[in-house]
Amino acid sequence: MGNEETPESRERTDRTGWRGLLVDVTPLRTSPSFAKLWTGTSVAQIGAQITIVAVGLHVYDLTGSTLAVAFVALWALGPMILAGFVGGALADMFDRRTVALVTATVAWLSIGTMTLIAFLNVTQTWPYYVLAAINAASATILGATRGAILPRLLPTQLLPAAAALSGITMGLAITVGPAVAGVLVATVGFPWTYLLDAVLFAGAFLGILSLPPMTPEGGSASPGFSSVVESMRFLRNAPNVRATFIFDLIAMIFGTPRVVFPAAGALILGGGPVTVGVLTASFAAGALLSSLVSGPLGRVRRQGRAVTLAIAVFGLFTALFGVVLLVTGMMVGSAGPEGVNVPAVVLAGIALAGTGAADNVSAVFRTTILQAAAPDDVRGRMQGLFYVVVAGGPRIGDLLAGAVATAIALWAPALIGGLIIVALMLVLLRIARGFQHYDAFMPTP
Repeated sequence: MGNEETPESRERTDRTGWRGLLVDVTPLRTSPSFAKLWTGTSVAQIGAQITIVAVGLHVYDLTGSTLAVAFVALWALGPMILAGFVGGALADMFDRRTVALVTATVAWLSIGTMTLIAFLNVTQTWPYYVLAAINAASATILGATRGAILPRLLPTQLLPAAAALSGITMGLAITVGPAVAGVLVATVGFPWTYLLDAVLFAGAFLGILSLPPMTPEGGSASPGFSSVVESMRFLRNAPNVRATFIFDLIAMIFGTPRVVFPAAGALILGGGPVTVGVLTASFAAGALLSSLVSGPLGRVRRQGRAVTLAIAVFGLFTALFGVVLLVTGMMVGSAGPEGVNVPAVVLAGIALAGTGAADNVSAVFRTTILQAAAPDDVRGRMQGLFYVVVAGGPRIGDLLAGAVATAIALWAPALIGGLIIVALMLVLLRIARGFQHYDAFMPTP
């Protein structure tokens, strides 16, 4: 099913002119199951972002502590990493439709319980920590399972287009969700904000219920810890799949300057929280824009080389953001900004939009390689490991950026980190020759 060529997939190769620049929606026409899954996921992801923001605001409202808000993510990190390994193994052991349905139910119940205790005006923070962690772990398993399902719904040549459509989903969710959460919390309160997520999450069930039964091909994974050992053994002999994780970790560890946003808004750029919101939204806007004009990505054959170049561009834009902070900081001096430095905020926003766009392009190709090259019987575990990397990499990057900013200056994490990324990609462009020659027409792990 996943490797059949369809009239729609042949049609997409003939897209020319300006239509060839726009996102390729052929996957939505080719597979009704994918279309329903994508639509449902898009709706549910907006709700998920609403709750992520609402929980942070709620905990701050209850405690008045920024540290208490940070503990929401900290409590969820361990369960997310564990869920990445466990969820991937489950997706390789059992019918993936069933795994997705069960984990979606658990996620929905956690949101519903959070809604209930908010209406009951529960003021202890620990229930919100626990429920947020359960929700994050369930979302991780659901995401890993969904990633293993997609190659069974579409032919291989449509996977880049499907990844770009997923980029639109996340771009919209990250852009719309936090804004809606802020408005709702300010107008109707926390319980009704959580309730909206519970309602929107019904979209996830719409997509899952439309799927056919989907047991892993090539035999199920062994139960227990041995399944993790099997996946590590596969990864050791799969240099292209392994490279997608290594390259992504390089980008996230050295290119995550978001921890300096609050201080940059207060001490360099001006504007405080508003500037922080603009900087955060700029990254999401760049990712969304790159997905909307992602048509040419489906015609790229050397996808490993494309990943390398996209991450190098990501590093350049990250360094540019550091340059903006450096130059603006020198102009402002120790006295700090008197108001919002609009030109500097605009330049910083453009730089971060560039990082978002480059990161999304890299993600499209890394996701495609991971889904196309990994055999179906280990695909769930590879998707689970992908979520472990996504969960852990940025946190390591946050820690490193905080340490560098404290030791040197606010501009240092972005400028130094961006240049390190560019240098490493140039080196890997020369020495990781197998990955550079990865052929999308003949995917091999």
